[in-house]
Amino acid sequence: MRRTLIRDAIVISMDSGVGDLRPGSLLIEGERILAVGAKFAVPDAEIVDGSQFIVIPGLINAHMHTWQTGLRGVSANWTLLEYFRWMHAGLATRFRPEDIRIANLAGALNQMNCGTTTLVDWCHNNPTPAHTDAAVEGLRESGIRAAFFHGSPKPDPKPGEPHFSEIPHPRNEIERLMRVPFSSRDQLMTLGMAILGPHYSTLDVSRHDFRLARELGLIASMHQGGGAPKTPNGWDVLESEKLIGDNINIVHGNDLSDDRLKRFIDAGVTFSIAPENEMAQGHGHPITGRLRKLGAAPSLGIDLESVISGDMLTSARIALAHQRSMDHAEFRAKNGGIPETTTIPVREALSWITIEGAKMLGLQDRIGTIAPGKQADFALIRAHDLNLWPVHDPVAAVVTQANVGNIDSVMVAGKWRKRNGKLLYDGLERVRTELYNSGSRILGELGWRPEPKEAQAAQRTATQ
Repeated sequence: MRRTLIRDAIVISMDSGVGDLRPGSLLIEGERILAVGAKFAVPDAEIVDGSQFIVIPGLINAHMHTWQTGLRGVSANWTLLEYFRWMHAGLATRFRPEDIRIANLAGALNQMNCGTTTLVDWCHNNPTPAHTDAAVEGLRESGIRAAFFHGSPKPDPKPGEPHFSEIPHPRNEIERLMRVPFSSRDQLMTLGMAILGPHYSTLDVSRHDFRLARELGLIASMHQGGGAPKTPNGWDVLESEKLIGDNINIVHGNDLSDDRLKRFIDAGVTFSIAPENEMAQGHGHPITGRLRKLGAAPSLGIDLESVISGDMLTSARIALAHQRSMDHAEFRAKNGGIPETTTIPVREALSWITIEGAKMLGLQDRIGTIAPGKQADFALIRAHDLNLWPVHDPVAAVVTQANVGNIDSVMVAGKWRKRNGKLLYDGLERVRTELYNSGSRILGELGWRPEPKEAQAAQRTATQ
């Protein structure tokens, strides 16, 4: 069986038993990490000199609508209400299956380029099984580890049609997916449900979707927040009927009370937040600090590449900076001065995009840390790059200073997907061309262009 030995690197394992090693070596056999240690020799392995690298666990993007990859930047100036109106009721309705496939393929490739090895694809633009199959095909072709969360589209109803909030999640489609394509033993692909939840659906629909997910043993993930809830008492009813459990994942959650957060945490509910996008579109303050005060932690996601970049290191940095700022402001308001020490160490921020993402998926026995027996998912960061060197604190270097340009190599399940700064995918130019053509056609059909006021402002800036 194929063996690879990475030796003499700085290893940030994020595993309490392994710790950090400087220098450290990793032995990979097949798709798994066989050994981690300070130094050892393996005569029959491919040797990778890690002396100029920091090795971190593969990053985990816990929430992204990857189908919007071809629309990058289009929503950058939209609030959440504008996004609902122009994306879901407009642009989303023009997607063909091939648009979903190329968006998922390109989006997943970019995630690996950024150091992410696991992507939770929250795919809620699946009007037909053909769209769904194309989305899965794009993820699989990329080679990334993916959790495909099947969702449903949200267009404005036509005369005589029910509103999307009144439509239960399609049991037949989920069961079909469990038979094909998720019946195979492909360990890189898992299935979940991207449901509406009580904030966006009727009580009957929420009941149906929660029960279906529990019956089928799937994670049920839902957005919570953004405008008035469809069912104001929905959570009370679902709690009373004991439908809240450890298969429930809540995205955002900005408007949940602390009491409800505490009950959900006690029930095993996980939380995925998208700090940069939440602040940009008007969700409210990310709940990072509120979760921490209750003894919990979030996983992080990008949410929308139509608004922001897909870089998880940036996501962690923004989440950390925002919550530190909130904590410091609270201290100043109470005490009239600057805190003596910071509230959140950088290692904790790194855990949000590694360990907590693995827990959210229930895959902490396979991914999220570097340890013997785990899947060989990790990234090599060039420690000698000018923006990082000298590396006094490796964790701080990764969280507060590293960027996509420092990601040298990425391995997923024992296979190199990026090496020496280059994605190992044959056909990137074809992907670029298809993605451009897809996005251009979709935008062209609706006559989209930058808002005149924005174009005018840009023109004024250019002439000053």
